[in-house]
Parts: sequence; structure tokens; C-alpha cells
Amino acid sequence: MIDALSITQALIRCPSVTPADAGALGVLEDLLKANGFETHRVTFGEPGTADIDNLYARIGEAAPHITFAGHTDVVPAGDESAWSHGAFSGDVKDGMLYGRGAVDMKGGIACSVAAVLQYLTDNGGRPKGSISFLITGDEEDISVNGTIKLLQWVAARGEKFDHCVLGEPSNVEVLGDCIKVGRRGSQSGTLHVEGVQGHVAYPHRASNPVPDISRLIVALGEEPLDHGSAQFQASNLEFTSVDVGNTASNVIPGQARAKFNIRYNDLHTQQSLRDLVDARLAKACGNRIRAKIVWEPSNSNVFVTKPGAFTDLAVAAIEEVTGRKPELSTSGGTSDARFIASYCPVIEFGLVGQTMHQIDERTPVADLEKLTKVYRGILDRYFG
Repeated sequence: MIDALSITQALIRCPSVTPADAGALGVLEDLLKANGFETHRVTFGEPGTADIDNLYARIGEAAPHITFAGHTDVVPAGDESAWSHGAFSGDVKDGMLYGRGAVDMKGGIACSVAAVLQYLTDNGGRPKGSISFLITGDEEDISVNGTIKLLQWVAARGEKFDHCVLGEPSNVEVLGDCIKVGRRGSQSGTLHVEGVQGHVAYPHRASNPVPDISRLIVALGEEPLDHGSAQFQASNLEFTSVDVGNTASNVIPGQARAKFNIRYNDLHTQQSLRDLVDARLAKACGNRIRAKIVWEPSNSNVFVTKPGAFTDLAVAAIEEVTGRKPELSTSGGTSDARFIASYCPVIEFGLVGQTMHQIDERTPVADLEKLTKVYRGILDRYFG
């Protein structure tokens, strides 16, 4: 079972909806251990969160050290009766593999494992350096007991990574159109505006926060945070909800709240971004409006892997297999690459993401075969 299709099917048939593992990591551990990898199953937890099982596997002791990262946990299947094939069946029909995780991202993991095992078979069973796998089980949830702690655990053992390939579904339309080389940071907060509660018939005895929060929402959102950088699009602040907690139509509320999220680029740090928005709020409030922002903790910092030898060899491998020269992109949401970037340069390249998280999530079997060849091409160039 070293072809990507068989490995993906075995993984899909483990219903590993976060935080359950359901045997998915065992599939990988058994396969890697049988092929000479030293494997470790490591469980992390903390109060108020589910314990998460993780897998670290490595072969070789020398540099350079390339690691393939990913997650075996998946989002819920939703209405399973709406699937044309069982959500955890791994069925193939008309050249398409169906199942939750086929794209995001059991297929990507399977391709990396297949490529590595084929590479080892063709090179005497050992790499000219080291190859490892960082596989977690909580990427689709709060991401506190997975990759971030597994990286710390590996570092505490004295091990270092030189480069990483994360098999997230990076491609937009067709395999080979996009490599993710960075991600914007994510920062959420809640705008609180204080008023004075009172009867609507006596507005002079109250202070209505609703018009004030409306003005502040406009003030914070109308001026751009920046105009983009060399490798990132402009940062954006989006308000996502407004609430006054008021069920009565004849009462002026005492407080109004508005939630927002900012996706920010490398022109900001988390702190400088907060300082910028706080300063704009103070200016908009003047001496009359009483308001503050309560910032939420965030582990989604901005990062970028700049063009160089590593991105060049990945582009060459992709172009050789697909005939396409991929865009080096920093668009989209967050991923575990934000944690890996603190340890080594990381790129994201996996399957096409069009059906991830959808009913009938699926991928062409041909894409699994091509992605395996791309990963093999990366390995040949990396150790060549």
C-alpha cells in the first residue's frame, strides 16, 4: 500500500472528525515504521481542551532535513444522506475519489508518504540527509494541541528542520496553479461603546450608543490600513456583527458591541496593528464618545517564505509534472504553516481546494498521481 490512492482511501475510512483520531494516525505510523522510520505518537492537552494525538516520524540523522507536514483531522460530514457516496467510504467513480478529507488534506498527506517511500525504495532505503513527517489531529479546530506543540517537542529533542512542505490544498482551479508562500495574520477584537440606558421618551436622560457605534464602525473601516506590500495584498478590517443586547423597543440601550476581524500583511506586527487601530478609535471618539477595543488572543501571525532556491526547486518540480508555472501566493486564510514558519522556511502545495469542506468532497485520482510525482520531483532536486 504505497500508492497515494490506497493510502488516501485508508485514511478517509477513518472518520477522524476533530478531535477524534479514529485510527488515521495509526495507518500512517504502521506504514512509515515498516519502511524504516522512527515514529513517535505524542499526545498534548491543556485544561478546557480535548487531548490531541499527533505523529512525528523521521528517517535519517544528517542535514539537510526536509519535513512534510499535515493534519488527518477533518470537519464534520454534515448531512451524510446528501452525499452521493459515503462521506467516509473512499469510493472511486468515474476517476474521482470521494470522501471527507480527500482534498483537505488526507490526499495531500498520502501523496507525500507515497512519494517519500518511492524515493527511499529507489535510493537504497535511506535519504542523503533526513526526511520527516509532522502530522497533527487538531488543525480544523482551535489548533492548540497539535502542530504548535509538536514543533516545540521536536525542538526540545535537539532536532532542527531545514525546509517544510505542507500539503494543504493550495491550488485554486487546477493542479499546479498556486504555491502558498505566506499567509496574512489574523486578529479579532470587539468594539465596546458605552452609553446610558434610559426611556426612549426621555432621550435627554440617556445616552444612546447605537448612533455612536455606527459612526465608529464607519471611521475604523473607511480609511485603508495600508495599500499592500511586495508580496501581500492590502490588509482589511471587516466588522462581522453588531449587538446591543436589547429586546425592548422603548429602551435606549446602555452599551453596544461590534465584533471584527483584521487580516493583515507584513507591514504590521500584531502589536503595531493594535496600536494603529486603537489610535484611530481614540481620534474618532474625540472627547465625547466612550469606547474601547477588547482584543482577542491570536496565534495567527503573518509570515512569508521569500523566493529562493527552495521555492525555485518546488516550482521546477511542479512545472515538470503539470506544465504550469505556479503563482507564488500569500492569499487565503490561516494554516499550520504559521507555526512552522518560526522553525524553517515553509511552502504549501497540495491538491485543488474547490470541494474542501463541501458535501461530496472529492479529487481526481489523476491529481493524486500527479501530486505524488511533484513531491518526488521535490525530493530528487532537494537531495540531488
